[in-house]
Amino acid sequence: MIRRDRTFAFAHALLTITIGILAASSGFAQVSPPEIANPKLRSAEQEYLPQLQSLQHAIGKAQFPLPFILTRYVGVDPARQASLDTRGLEFVYFQDRVLLKISGFYTAAFNSDQLTVNERASRTFQEVIAPILGLIAEQISPDVKCEGIGFEIAYHVRSARGNSDFEGREILVVVLDRADAFAFLSESGNERRQTILDRSGIYLDAKPFGLALDQKDALNRETLGKSGPGEVRSASSPSFADASTPRLSSSNARVAPTTASSPSHATPAGNGANSLVLPTAPATDPKAAPAPDPSSVDVERLQARFQSQLDALLKENGNQFHLVDYAPPTFALYHKQLVLQLTLRSPLSFDKSTSSIYKRAAQSFDLFLAPQLKALIPKLPSDHQVDALDFSILNRLGNEKNASEAVEFICPLKSVRSFVEDGITSQDLIDQSLVLVNGVRINLHLELVE
Repeated sequence: MIRRDRTFAFAHALLTITIGILAASSGFAQVSPPEIANPKLRSAEQEYLPQLQSLQHAIGKAQFPLPFILTRYVGVDPARQASLDTRGLEFVYFQDRVLLKISGFYTAAFNSDQLTVNERASRTFQEVIAPILGLIAEQISPDVKCEGIGFEIAYHVRSARGNSDFEGREILVVVLDRADAFAFLSESGNERRQTILDRSGIYLDAKPFGLALDQKDALNRETLGKSGPGEVRSASSPSFADASTPRLSSSNARVAPTTASSPSHATPAGNGANSLVLPTAPATDPKAAPAPDPSSVDVERLQARFQSQLDALLKENGNQFHLVDYAPPTFALYHKQLVLQLTLRSPLSFDKSTSSIYKRAAQSFDLFLAPQLKALIPKLPSDHQVDALDFSILNRLGNEKNASEAVEFICPLKSVRSFVEDGITSQDLIDQSLVLVNGVRINLHLELVE
């Protein structure tokens, strides 16, 4: 027993030291506005960039009970990453609202035999989230252009199994309305603070959670009578939208978004722009009531039905198709259409100074996406309600630090199937699809830019 405890203590100390070094070296790294595809998120990032840098610096200097480091993606332990993205502050979409998201890793390793699930979450909230709320109030204006403040904090949980210790991870997500976030610390006593939490969105490992401050057991979510902007919309998992691309994303493959719709894309402009041709419903009696538009309920149904298939795709074929593990395949709504979103990282590298967005978009399709479609399409869920596939290709631009570009192809599913069956050409598919580069729609003529 003593040997096991010493081994664990050494391993955890090593992890703490590693994270401490990473935190000290993170500097003022921050998501840069040009990386962000969505215009609204990019504008917020640009406007508040100095404040975000100051906030990151303040968090880096703050003294927490145990080391805490900002990380953009909490699904992988910092000590196991070859390089760590410490840009843990960004504006994202969550359930159709713009949030300022703070994500990171807390080096606590709570003993599950000594602390309940609620006690672990409560300590994480009070040791990490509450102090950061104070720093936000110091560095960010209360009228910041977002609807709420979101936190995504990972920490370790230790449990004994036979003669060895098993260490797992929990992820606590807290979404506060903007006014509540700035008022939280001014409320005296846990009773009034608890009232704020009761009307906020709180999740533990992707499930709605009734966090109870300084209590042993969690609250029953069904008895809270929740209402207001922080209301948990369903028993499905939360998702934060990645600021670098206009899509839903998740930091952990187990946390698959199901309720949020896709962030707004740029509005198509120009008479010459190609139209997105989505499959139409079969002809019906003109006197019959029109079929209702798909809703978040349909998204949830599809996500629940095909979650295991999507998880298997990411686990078994993720490397083959270059799927990004922090943004797993998910269903979403786009312009009243049900789409399946997939994010892929292209192995191609482009020199920004010697290529145009049109050439990079064409090569992203011709040299990367198109050759994979015949093998990929049979592995995707099949449901008559799915209208289109939304592929987001992340391109690397030379050796520039943090330089990337998102090329998005939103393709009618019927057209994609026709393409893989050699029924239409690459250009036919592009003509029937939407193509966006960093959220801005473009016309794309494959042969003309080669």
